[in-house]
Amino acid sequence: MTGPRLVLASASPRRAAVLRQLGLDPVIRPADVDETYEPGETPSKHVERLARAKADALVVVESDALIIAGDTVVVDGDVVLGKPAGPEEAVEMLLSLSGRSHVVMSGIAIAGAHGVVSRVVETVVRFRELSAEDAARYVATEEPLDKAGAYGIQGLGAALVTGLEGDYYSVVGFPVVAFVDLLAEAGWRYDFGRLTPTA
Repeated sequence: MTGPRLVLASASPRRAAVLRQLGLDPVIRPADVDETYEPGETPSKHVERLARAKADALVVVESDALIIAGDTVVVDGDVVLGKPAGPEEAVEMLLSLSGRSHVVMSGIAIAGAHGVVSRVVETVVRFRELSAEDAARYVATEEPLDKAGAYGIQGLGAALVTGLEGDYYSVVGFPVVAFVDLLAEAGWRYDFGRLTPTA
């Protein structure tokens, strides 16, 4: 058996890149779900609910596949930082994170014949001190404009980060160890480049 058909319910090139780094080749089929917060919903519950909703949205049309979905937010104290509306907001976000720690929360879900399994991974990220000029120069590259928190740790934004506690890949948007654990719950084993059934 060559393994299940994998469908990634996300347009994120970063999630696709991590899966390919693991030797897996998913079909890319973004799921369209309402990402509005529910009343009283915490960021952790939000990213897990959205990951599950994205996976659920494709189960009907991809019933023979293993569907992988995720969602990521950056949380600075009580403030949730999504994707910046434009360059000015991106600079503001970066300066708000300067010299401090924040939390990245990534929800991941896998859906298939077994139902849906999911998990949330939290990672603490610390930024170096940034000047307004530093932030503006980084934003001018346009890399931060489509990313939660206005930075990409896997790209040029690596130069902003002095350290982290937790899973680097969760900050990228795809927590690898949680993915492997969820595969096991779903009846599959990651065999370093391929998936094999556990039963």
